[in-house]
Amino acid sequence: MVNCAGLVPGPADGENHLTTIISEDKHRQTLGTCVDVPEESPSFPMPIAKVGISGKTVWVSLAENKGGHIPFSARIFVNLDGGRRGIHMSRIEQAITSLHDKEFANLPEYGKLLASKILDLQNAKWVSLELTGRLPYIQRTPVSKLDSIDAIEVRFTVELEKSRAGETLKTEIGVGVHHLTACPCTLSYNEVLFERHNDPWPQATHSQRSKTQLLVCPPNDAQLPPYQDLLGILESVLHISRDLLKRPDETELVLKAHRYPQFAEDTVREVARAAGEKLKATLPPDTMIQIHSLSLESIHIHDVECSLDTKLADILATLQSTKQE
Repeated sequence: MVNCAGLVPGPADGENHLTTIISEDKHRQTLGTCVDVPEESPSFPMPIAKVGISGKTVWVSLAENKGGHIPFSARIFVNLDGGRRGIHMSRIEQAITSLHDKEFANLPEYGKLLASKILDLQNAKWVSLELTGRLPYIQRTPVSKLDSIDAIEVRFTVELEKSRAGETLKTEIGVGVHHLTACPCTLSYNEVLFERHNDPWPQATHSQRSKTQLLVCPPNDAQLPPYQDLLGILESVLHISRDLLKRPDETELVLKAHRYPQFAEDTVREVARAAGEKLKATLPPDTMIQIHSLSLESIHIHDVECSLDTKLADILATLQSTKQE
Protein backbone atom coordinates (compact mmCIF):
# COMPACT_ATOMS: atom_id res chain seq x y z
CA MET A 1 0.00 0.00 0.00
CA VAL A 2 1.25 3.51 -0.85
CA ASN A 3 1.22 5.95 2.08
CA CYS A 4 0.31 9.66 1.86
CA ALA A 5 3.93 10.60 1.23
CA GLY A 6 3.88 8.58 -2.02
CA LEU A 7 6.27 5.93 -0.68
CA VAL A 8 5.81 2.16 -0.75
CA PRO A 9 6.46 0.90 2.80
CA GLY A 10 8.62 -2.16 3.48
CA PRO A 11 7.84 -4.95 5.95
CA ALA A 12 7.07 -3.98 9.50
CA ASP A 13 9.74 -4.46 12.16
CA GLY A 14 10.44 -8.15 12.72
CA GLU A 15 8.82 -9.21 9.42
CA ASN A 16 10.28 -10.36 6.13
CA HIS A 17 8.92 -11.63 2.82
CA LEU A 18 8.48 -15.12 4.30
CA THR A 19 6.37 -13.96 7.22
CA THR A 20 2.79 -15.20 6.80
CA ILE A 21 -0.10 -12.80 7.16
CA ILE A 22 -2.41 -15.53 8.41
CA SER A 23 -1.16 -18.01 10.97
CA GLU A 24 0.00 -21.41 9.75
CA ASP A 25 -2.40 -23.09 12.21
CA LYS A 26 -5.30 -21.27 10.59
CA HIS A 27 -4.16 -22.37 7.12
CA ARG A 28 -3.90 -26.01 8.27
CA GLN A 29 -7.35 -25.83 9.85
CA THR A 30 -8.83 -24.40 6.65
CA LEU A 31 -7.18 -27.03 4.47
CA GLY A 32 -8.65 -29.73 6.67
CA THR A 33 -12.20 -28.50 6.21
CA CYS A 34 -12.43 -26.83 2.79
CA VAL A 35 -13.45 -28.62 -0.41
CA ASP A 36 -10.71 -30.02 -2.67
CA VAL A 37 -12.06 -28.32 -5.80
CA PRO A 38 -10.16 -30.40 -8.43
CA GLU A 39 -11.67 -33.56 -6.89
CA GLU A 40 -15.24 -32.26 -7.25
CA SER A 41 -17.55 -33.76 -9.83
CA PRO A 42 -17.66 -31.65 -13.00
CA SER A 43 -20.92 -30.18 -14.26
CA PHE A 44 -20.47 -32.13 -17.52
CA PRO A 45 -18.65 -35.43 -16.88
CA MET A 46 -16.73 -35.82 -20.13
CA PRO A 47 -13.23 -37.34 -19.81
CA ILE A 48 -10.37 -35.18 -21.13
CA ALA A 49 -7.53 -36.88 -22.98
CA LYS A 50 -4.81 -34.31 -22.25
CA VAL A 51 -4.51 -31.58 -19.67
CA GLY A 52 -1.35 -30.15 -18.14
CA ILE A 53 1.26 -27.45 -18.49
CA SER A 54 3.55 -26.20 -21.24
CA GLY A 55 6.23 -23.55 -21.51
CA LYS A 56 7.71 -24.79 -18.23
CA THR A 57 11.48 -24.60 -17.76
CA VAL A 58 12.97 -27.49 -15.82
CA TRP A 59 16.61 -27.54 -14.70
CA VAL A 60 18.26 -30.93 -15.04
CA SER A 61 21.58 -31.89 -13.46
CA LEU A 62 23.37 -34.20 -15.91
CA ALA A 63 26.54 -36.17 -15.28
CA GLU A 64 27.86 -35.37 -18.76
CA ASN A 65 27.69 -31.69 -17.83
CA LYS A 66 29.67 -32.40 -14.64
CA GLY A 67 26.49 -32.17 -12.62
CA GLY A 68 25.68 -28.67 -13.81
CA HIS A 69 22.04 -27.81 -14.41
CA ILE A 70 20.85 -27.45 -18.01
CA PRO A 71 17.48 -25.83 -18.80
CA PHE A 72 14.89 -27.80 -20.79
CA SER A 73 11.47 -26.68 -21.93
CA ALA A 74 8.80 -29.09 -20.74
CA ARG A 75 5.30 -30.00 -21.96
CA ILE A 76 3.52 -32.24 -19.45
CA PHE A 77 0.05 -33.74 -19.85
CA VAL A 78 -2.06 -36.31 -18.02
CA ASN A 79 -5.51 -37.72 -18.68
CA LEU A 80 -8.51 -36.65 -16.61
CA ASP A 81 -11.44 -38.98 -16.08
CA GLY A 82 -15.03 -37.82 -16.27
CA GLY A 83 -15.57 -37.90 -12.51
CA ARG A 84 -12.95 -35.29 -11.56
CA ARG A 85 -13.17 -31.58 -12.23
CA GLY A 86 -9.49 -30.85 -12.72
CA ILE A 87 -5.91 -31.91 -12.10
CA HIS A 88 -3.63 -30.64 -9.34
CA MET A 89 -1.24 -28.29 -11.16
CA SER A 90 0.84 -27.67 -8.03
CA ARG A 91 1.64 -31.38 -7.76
CA ILE A 92 3.36 -31.25 -11.15
CA GLU A 93 5.56 -28.46 -9.82
CA GLN A 94 6.22 -30.45 -6.65
CA ALA A 95 7.41 -33.42 -8.70
CA ILE A 96 9.76 -31.18 -10.68
CA THR A 97 11.13 -29.60 -7.51
CA SER A 98 11.75 -33.00 -5.90
CA LEU A 99 14.25 -33.89 -8.66
CA HIS A 100 16.08 -30.57 -8.87
CA ASP A 101 18.99 -31.51 -6.60
CA LYS A 102 19.48 -35.02 -8.02
CA GLU A 103 22.12 -35.83 -10.65
CA PHE A 104 21.14 -38.02 -13.60
CA ALA A 105 23.24 -40.11 -15.96
CA ASN A 106 21.26 -38.85 -18.95
CA LEU A 107 18.10 -37.02 -19.95
CA PRO A 108 15.94 -40.17 -20.43
CA GLU A 109 16.67 -41.25 -16.85
CA TYR A 110 15.38 -37.89 -15.59
CA GLY A 111 12.37 -37.83 -17.89
CA LYS A 112 11.14 -41.32 -17.03
CA LEU A 113 11.40 -40.71 -13.29
CA LEU A 114 9.62 -37.36 -13.54
CA ALA A 115 6.81 -38.88 -15.61
CA SER A 116 6.33 -41.68 -13.09
CA LYS A 117 6.17 -39.25 -10.17
CA ILE A 118 3.62 -37.04 -11.91
CA LEU A 119 1.43 -40.00 -12.81
CA ASP A 120 1.33 -41.14 -9.17
CA LEU A 121 0.68 -37.67 -7.75
CA GLN A 122 -2.15 -36.96 -10.19
CA ASN A 123 -3.83 -40.33 -9.69
CA ALA A 124 -4.00 -40.56 -13.49
CA LYS A 125 -3.65 -43.49 -15.89
CA TRP A 126 -1.60 -41.78 -18.60
CA VAL A 127 1.11 -39.14 -18.68
CA SER A 128 3.02 -37.57 -21.55
CA LEU A 129 6.24 -35.63 -21.02
CA GLU A 130 8.26 -33.82 -23.69
CA LEU A 131 11.63 -32.20 -22.92
CA THR A 132 13.48 -30.04 -25.42
CA GLY A 133 16.72 -28.17 -24.85
CA ARG A 134 20.32 -27.68 -25.91
CA LEU A 135 23.48 -29.49 -24.93
CA PRO A 136 27.08 -28.35 -25.48
CA TYR A 137 28.58 -29.45 -28.78
CA ILE A 138 32.32 -28.87 -29.21
CA GLN A 139 33.59 -29.18 -32.77
CA ARG A 140 37.17 -29.01 -34.04
CA THR A 141 37.62 -26.76 -37.07
CA PRO A 142 39.14 -28.60 -40.06
CA VAL A 143 42.12 -26.35 -40.83
CA SER A 144 42.82 -24.04 -37.89
CA LYS A 145 42.21 -26.92 -35.41
CA LEU A 146 40.34 -24.66 -33.00
CA ASP A 147 37.44 -25.71 -30.80
CA SER A 148 34.09 -24.19 -31.72
CA ILE A 149 31.71 -24.34 -28.77
CA ASP A 150 28.29 -24.82 -30.31
CA ALA A 151 25.03 -26.50 -29.32
CA ILE A 152 22.83 -29.34 -30.48
CA GLU A 153 19.12 -29.51 -29.86
CA VAL A 154 18.01 -32.57 -27.90
CA ARG A 155 14.46 -33.81 -27.50
CA PHE A 156 13.16 -36.61 -25.29
CA THR A 157 9.55 -37.72 -24.99
CA VAL A 158 7.99 -40.37 -22.79
CA GLU A 159 4.45 -41.70 -22.54
CA LEU A 160 3.61 -43.83 -19.53
CA GLU A 161 0.29 -45.63 -19.18
CA LYS A 162 -0.92 -47.76 -16.28
CA SER A 163 -3.64 -50.39 -16.59
CA ARG A 164 -4.67 -53.62 -14.94
CA ALA A 165 -2.26 -55.44 -17.26
CA GLY A 166 0.66 -53.34 -16.02
CA GLU A 167 2.64 -50.36 -17.30
CA THR A 168 3.25 -49.42 -20.93
CA LEU A 169 6.23 -47.18 -21.63
CA LYS A 170 6.94 -45.44 -24.94
CA THR A 171 10.03 -43.28 -25.37
CA GLU A 172 11.59 -41.27 -28.19
CA ILE A 173 14.89 -39.43 -28.45
CA GLY A 174 15.98 -36.93 -31.08
CA VAL A 175 18.84 -34.64 -32.06
CA GLY A 176 18.86 -31.55 -34.28
CA VAL A 177 21.78 -29.71 -35.88
CA HIS A 178 22.34 -26.66 -38.08
CA HIS A 179 24.11 -27.25 -41.37
CA LEU A 180 24.85 -25.74 -44.77
CA THR A 181 23.21 -26.76 -48.05
CA ALA A 182 23.96 -25.61 -51.60
CA CYS A 183 21.34 -25.80 -54.36
CA PRO A 184 22.12 -28.47 -57.00
CA CYS A 185 19.85 -26.83 -59.63
CA THR A 186 21.70 -23.55 -60.09
CA LEU A 187 25.05 -25.32 -59.86
CA SER A 188 24.11 -27.76 -62.60
CA TYR A 189 22.71 -24.98 -64.79
CA ASN A 190 25.92 -22.96 -64.48
CA GLU A 191 28.02 -25.98 -65.45
CA VAL A 192 26.12 -26.08 -68.74
CA LEU A 193 25.95 -22.31 -69.14
CA PHE A 194 29.70 -21.82 -68.73
CA GLU A 195 30.71 -25.20 -70.21
CA ARG A 196 32.49 -26.31 -67.03
CA HIS A 197 31.30 -29.91 -66.80
CA ASN A 198 34.45 -31.54 -65.44
CA ASP A 199 35.84 -28.57 -63.53
CA PRO A 200 37.19 -29.75 -60.12
CA TRP A 201 35.99 -26.46 -58.63
CA PRO A 202 32.21 -26.25 -58.25
CA GLN A 203 30.24 -23.54 -60.00
CA ALA A 204 28.32 -20.75 -58.28
CA THR A 205 25.01 -21.51 -56.63
CA HIS A 206 22.99 -20.23 -53.71
CA SER A 207 23.42 -21.73 -50.26
CA GLN A 208 21.37 -21.61 -47.08
CA ARG A 209 21.51 -22.47 -43.42
CA SER A 210 19.39 -25.51 -42.67
CA LYS A 211 18.28 -27.40 -39.61
CA THR A 212 17.68 -31.14 -39.60
CA GLN A 213 16.29 -33.31 -36.79
CA LEU A 214 16.48 -37.08 -36.40
CA LEU A 215 14.12 -38.82 -33.95
CA VAL A 216 14.10 -42.50 -33.05
CA CYS A 217 11.33 -44.40 -31.24
CA PRO A 218 12.16 -48.08 -30.60
CA PRO A 219 9.40 -50.49 -29.48
CA ASN A 220 11.33 -51.29 -26.30
CA ASP A 221 12.52 -48.55 -23.95
CA ALA A 222 15.67 -50.54 -23.16
CA GLN A 223 16.70 -50.16 -26.82
CA LEU A 224 16.66 -46.36 -26.76
CA PRO A 225 19.95 -45.28 -28.40
CA PRO A 226 22.15 -42.56 -26.87
CA TYR A 227 21.79 -39.18 -28.52
CA GLN A 228 25.50 -39.32 -29.42
CA ASP A 229 24.71 -42.10 -31.93
CA LEU A 230 22.09 -39.94 -33.60
CA LEU A 231 24.50 -37.01 -33.68
CA GLY A 232 27.08 -39.21 -35.41
CA ILE A 233 24.52 -40.10 -38.09
CA LEU A 234 23.81 -36.43 -38.82
CA GLU A 235 27.50 -35.55 -38.84
CA SER A 236 28.26 -38.27 -41.38
CA VAL A 237 26.04 -36.86 -44.15
CA LEU A 238 25.51 -33.14 -43.45
CA HIS A 239 27.78 -30.12 -43.76
CA ILE A 240 27.59 -29.11 -40.10
CA SER A 241 27.74 -25.40 -39.26
CA ARG A 242 30.09 -23.95 -36.65
CA ASP A 243 30.17 -20.58 -34.94
CA LEU A 244 33.98 -20.40 -34.86
CA LEU A 245 35.46 -20.61 -38.35
CA LYS A 246 38.65 -19.01 -39.60
CA ARG A 247 38.90 -18.18 -43.32
CA PRO A 248 40.51 -21.52 -44.31
CA ASP A 249 37.82 -23.34 -42.30
CA GLU A 250 35.08 -21.36 -44.03
CA THR A 251 36.56 -22.18 -47.42
CA GLU A 252 36.61 -25.90 -46.68
CA LEU A 253 33.01 -25.91 -45.45
CA VAL A 254 31.71 -23.91 -48.41
CA LEU A 255 33.63 -25.97 -50.98
CA LYS A 256 32.38 -29.26 -49.55
CA ALA A 257 28.79 -28.02 -49.46
CA HIS A 258 29.10 -26.99 -53.14
CA ARG A 259 30.93 -30.14 -54.22
CA TYR A 260 28.19 -32.26 -52.64
CA PRO A 261 25.09 -30.02 -53.00
CA GLN A 262 21.84 -31.06 -51.33
CA PHE A 263 18.15 -30.34 -51.63
CA ALA A 264 16.14 -30.55 -48.43
CA GLU A 265 14.86 -33.81 -49.91
CA ASP A 266 18.45 -35.04 -50.21
CA THR A 267 19.20 -34.28 -46.58
CA VAL A 268 16.34 -36.38 -45.17
CA ARG A 269 17.09 -39.26 -47.56
CA GLU A 270 20.80 -39.28 -46.77
CA VAL A 271 20.08 -39.13 -43.05
CA ALA A 272 17.70 -42.07 -43.50
CA ARG A 273 20.37 -44.03 -45.38
CA ALA A 274 22.97 -43.35 -42.67
CA ALA A 275 20.47 -44.20 -39.93
CA GLY A 276 19.76 -47.53 -41.58
CA GLU A 277 23.44 -48.41 -41.81
CA LYS A 278 24.11 -47.34 -38.22
CA LEU A 279 21.05 -48.74 -36.46
CA LYS A 280 20.35 -51.97 -38.36
CA ALA A 281 22.45 -54.06 -35.95
CA THR A 282 21.09 -52.58 -32.72
CA LEU A 283 17.41 -51.74 -33.26
CA PRO A 284 14.47 -53.90 -34.42
CA PRO A 285 12.89 -53.31 -37.84
CA ASP A 286 9.69 -51.83 -36.38
CA THR A 287 11.60 -48.90 -34.83
CA MET A 288 9.99 -45.64 -35.90
CA ILE A 289 12.31 -43.11 -37.59
CA GLN A 290 11.37 -39.46 -38.08
CA ILE A 291 13.51 -36.97 -40.00
CA HIS A 292 12.61 -33.32 -40.50
CA SER A 293 14.59 -30.66 -42.36
CA LEU A 294 14.03 -26.91 -42.59
CA SER A 295 15.93 -24.86 -45.19
CA LEU A 296 16.08 -21.08 -44.62
CA GLU A 297 16.19 -20.12 -48.28
CA SER A 298 18.62 -17.35 -49.20
CA ILE A 299 17.24 -16.19 -52.58
CA HIS A 300 13.56 -16.98 -51.94
CA ILE A 301 11.20 -15.35 -49.47
CA HIS A 302 9.73 -18.74 -48.56
CA ASP A 303 11.49 -21.52 -46.65
CA VAL A 304 11.52 -25.19 -47.58
CA GLU A 305 10.49 -28.04 -45.25
CA CYS A 306 10.78 -31.76 -45.77
CA SER A 307 9.79 -34.66 -43.50
CA LEU A 308 10.21 -38.41 -43.60
CA ASP A 309 8.24 -40.56 -41.14
CA THR A 310 8.93 -44.26 -41.61
CA LYS A 311 10.10 -47.51 -40.04
CA LEU A 312 13.64 -48.83 -39.93
CA ALA A 313 12.40 -51.84 -41.93
CA ASP A 314 11.44 -49.60 -44.86
CA ILE A 315 14.86 -47.93 -44.81
CA LEU A 316 16.60 -51.32 -44.76
CA ALA A 317 14.46 -52.53 -47.67
CA THR A 318 15.45 -49.47 -49.71
CA LEU A 319 19.11 -50.02 -48.80
CA GLN A 320 18.87 -53.60 -49.98
CA SER A 321 17.19 -52.65 -53.27
CA THR A 322 19.84 -50.01 -54.07
CA LYS A 323 22.64 -52.52 -53.47
CA GLN A 324 21.04 -54.98 -55.90
CA GLU A 325 20.84 -52.44 -58.73
